[in-house]
Amino acid sequence: MKKVILIASILFVAVASTACINNLAVQDLNNKAKVYADKGDYTQAIERLKSSIDLEPSIFETHYNLAVVYTQAEDYVNAVDEFKKVISMKPNMADSYYSLATAQNNLAVDMKKGKVRLNVDGSLYAEKDEEAFEERIKLTENEEDYIEDLYEASVENYKKYLELNPNASDKADVEAQIEKIDEVLNPESELDKD
Repeated sequence: MKKVILIASILFVAVASTACINNLAVQDLNNKAKVYADKGDYTQAIERLKSSIDLEPSIFETHYNLAVVYTQAEDYVNAVDEFKKVISMKPNMADSYYSLATAQNNLAVDMKKGKVRLNVDGSLYAEKDEEAFEERIKLTENEEDYIEDLYEASVENYKKYLELNPNASDKADVEAQIEKIDEVLNPESELDKD
């Protein structure tokens, strides 16, 4: 019986020690990521945050910070994906919906400009040839539909933000953004006003 208690104690200490070491390593990686992000070195910041998630995937703040850094790097494809993970982890955090809506809106704009394209399999990729999106590009019907879906999702997420944060100091700005997106989605309604 003493051996079982001794083995259980050793195992508990080993697990607790590993958790502490992981937490220290996660915190160190997150701190380094912040330094890199503050310097504008988003590639290094993203690598540190991804390593942190590899060590401990359940820390909400690391996922949120990764999504924010993707947004700062204007990598809206990954920002949207990461903000969705953030919302699945903490569905009542209003700022996550606002950030997701902004990333979706920016991704839709990038797609309209041809900076991001849709593969046949439905995945997205960033156009590497900057000259390709400086000229007016022809979007596929699937890309047009995807852009519309992004705008609609953006509106829904802005509304969810306002629902969770009804006294938001930026409420008027968010409502104005929703109106702008509605005008993009329904250009004929703007003609009806004239």
